[in-house]
Formats: sequence, structure tokens, C-alpha cells
Amino acid sequence: MTKREYRENAFLLLFEASFRDDTPEELYALAEEVEEIRVDSKVRSLVEGVLGKQEELDAVIAAHSPKRAVSRIPRINLILLRMALYELQYIPKTPVNVVVSEAVGISQRYTFQEDTGFINGVLGAYVRSMPPRTAAEEA
Repeated sequence: MTKREYRENAFLLLFEASFRDDTPEELYALAEEVEEIRVDSKVRSLVEGVLGKQEELDAVIAAHSPKRAVSRIPRINLILLRMALYELQYIPKTPVNVVVSEAVGISQRYTFQEDTGFINGVLGAYVRSMPPRTAAEEA
């Protein structure tokens, strides 16, 4: 599975999770049943990481969003932002430009054009506030 596919599969699972009270394991079982979403260890790690840090990620989104209230952000945009911010904060070996590009790419496929601009803007604001990464972090 490519990196883009694993991110998209994680996105689809997180979107489904936003409508349900299922555990991650129940979501994975559902994905296996419908056979449309592939779940491997990378997908699981990203899904569980985002779900586990959701409140923290929402605070970062609110701090860098012109809307300032996470409740005013469409669910699909919120999930893409959470995923990208999780990767930026907790998977530092992934280059910043790749994380932003992937989030924008997925948003172009699933959201409206103005949503893509919003996601890019929030991520851009966050990236500008980040301390520079060291070579060791990206290795």
C-alpha cells in the first residue's frame, strides 16, 4: 500500500468513526467486511493516534484557524486537519511538505475547492509556527 493509500484509508475510517461510537477494532472489522478500505499496521497507527489525540489536535486547529471554533469547521475538513497535524507532531520523519501536500490532495478529492484552501491555510499557519526540524528528526 502506498503512503497516499494508507492516508486515504485512515481518512475514510476516521470519517466513518466521526458518525459512530464504534471502537477502532469495530471499525477495522467493518472495513474488512465491506472490503473497500484496506487496514494495515500503518493505517491502524494513524487512526488510533488521531483518535487518541483528538482534543489536543482540535486545540491546535482552533489556534490556527480563522474560524477559531472547531465546531464551525465541517467534519470532513476537521478530520483532514487532525490527520495532518498528528503526522506533523508525532511522525516527524515525514517531511512537512509531504504531509501538507497529501492533506491538500485528499481534500481535493473529497471536499469543495474553498475547503481545500481553508485546509491549506490552517496547515500553513501551523507550519509557520513550528520550530525547525533537525536532521535527526527527519531521519
